[in-house]
Amino acid sequence: MKAKIALITGGYTGEAEVSFKSSAFVNSQLDHDKYDVYLITISKDAWFYTDKDGRQYPILRESFTLPLNGETISFDLAFIMVHGVPGEDGRLQSYFDLLDIPYTSCDALTSALTMNKGYTKAVLNGIPELYLAKSVLLFESQRAEAANVVETNLSLPYFVKPNAGGSSIGMTKVKESVQLQEAIDKAFDAENTGKQVIVEEFVTGREFSEGIFRNAKGELVVLPATEVRTTREFFDFEAKYIPGLTEEITPADLTTEQQERAARILKEIYVRLNCKGMVRVDFFLENGTDKFYFIEINTIPGQTAQSFIPQQVRAFGMKEGDFYGELIESALLSAK
Repeated sequence: MKAKIALITGGYTGEAEVSFKSSAFVNSQLDHDKYDVYLITISKDAWFYTDKDGRQYPILRESFTLPLNGETISFDLAFIMVHGVPGEDGRLQSYFDLLDIPYTSCDALTSALTMNKGYTKAVLNGIPELYLAKSVLLFESQRAEAANVVETNLSLPYFVKPNAGGSSIGMTKVKESVQLQEAIDKAFDAENTGKQVIVEEFVTGREFSEGIFRNAKGELVVLPATEVRTTREFFDFEAKYIPGLTEEITPADLTTEQQERAARILKEIYVRLNCKGMVRVDFFLENGTDKFYFIEINTIPGQTAQSFIPQQVRAFGMKEGDFYGELIESALLSAK
């Protein structure tokens, strides 16, 4: 019998639109002769399955089952394609843990941790060859004195961003002190910030994004890196989603030594954070020093045809459908 896969899309934030595009691409690439795939949308208002004719059928949330055509469908696996809340912050993972349903992403603890940029950096501190930009973590209770805390501990220019959330929403590069308070307020007031803001000293260098996953054999596989070159001040929301503002080069032009060093670091990050499935790590190679500076990790990376991971899978010489199949088989095997 074919495994029944719940391909979960949507979410509770503005990132739902990206999730719909990612899940549509994954669905188009999966082997439907091998898997029965059910596209499940979750929103604050409803959880439902949509059939090929556009009809919607509600999901029973107490059991995550689907009453359909006189039978109740139980799922063998949840393929989570929800960016942001609740798919990337550990909430869905906790729910599936309670129901004993395996899933393709990192577990609840790792998902929650990695949504917090400041806490993630604390865990990664000490990894050989990995550098972390000097930073301060600000809480809502510190908002009034936040600018003073930053100026006391860091040197301009600053990179101000929400400590949670994604898609570069609420981020600002601050070149002058007079811009700082406005940037802090913007980050605090952005959607899904966790009411925390992280401010880092800006690192000048080439920017890269690189995927890593555990295959069905249990092996860690590092994909070719993508270099990101943008005409914007930094890789912000507009640079990510407006065509023509960014050049993405896959595979990136890296020396053999740089590729090997990146692979060592990515594997250590994956293990240190107890990652599962596929993740994507963003990093700088600093101008002049060639030091590897961690930016952030994404545990539910985008999966449109133009997204970094599919680009890298193709550059690796693998078909996207085979890649997604590896994620499914790895998750099913680890659940046994």
